[in-house]
Amino acid sequence: MDVAEQIASGLAGTGEVDGSQFLTFLLAGEEYGVDILRVQEIKGWNAVTPIPNTPEYIRGVINLRGTIVPIVDLRRRFGLEPMEYGPMTVVIVLKVMREDKSRVMGIVVDAVSDVYNVQDESLKPAPDFGSVVNVDFVQGLATVDETMVIILDIDHLLNSGELAVMDSAIEHE
Repeated sequence: MDVAEQIASGLAGTGEVDGSQFLTFLLAGEEYGVDILRVQEIKGWNAVTPIPNTPEYIRGVINLRGTIVPIVDLRRRFGLEPMEYGPMTVVIVLKVMREDKSRVMGIVVDAVSDVYNVQDESLKPAPDFGSVVNVDFVQGLATVDETMVIILDIDHLLNSGELAVMDSAIEHE
């Protein structure tokens, strides 16, 4: 059963495991994870409607069953080399919390990897690099099957300032 089928069948996030479950994905050869309970769906890459005067990592918006969903390219957001979108490129649609409200946003990643169960005690804090590297969006690091997975805090990563930029741009369209 592939990752999309696990999510669709409800096996992920059922509460039958200790710890937390994370959907993992690849970005420039590194594996990242997001809380499976925040994942709404996984879509193949399709063209988006660009929104003027937004940061370059905001690719635009899509209409997902009547909801306008901003799409963020994580490669560009992290300052990585842009890559041509291909058949493995996917958009992970996530529920992002902003104060007491939620918002649906999509992130473009190279490929979906797996769903991992991570015990709470095996989630280690991000290293402190001082003011040189901003790790506010890193919830922690987990080692799964000898692979280091960077667990992202999507609420910080897709912060309210960027959400406000998108809300303002969409309202003026």
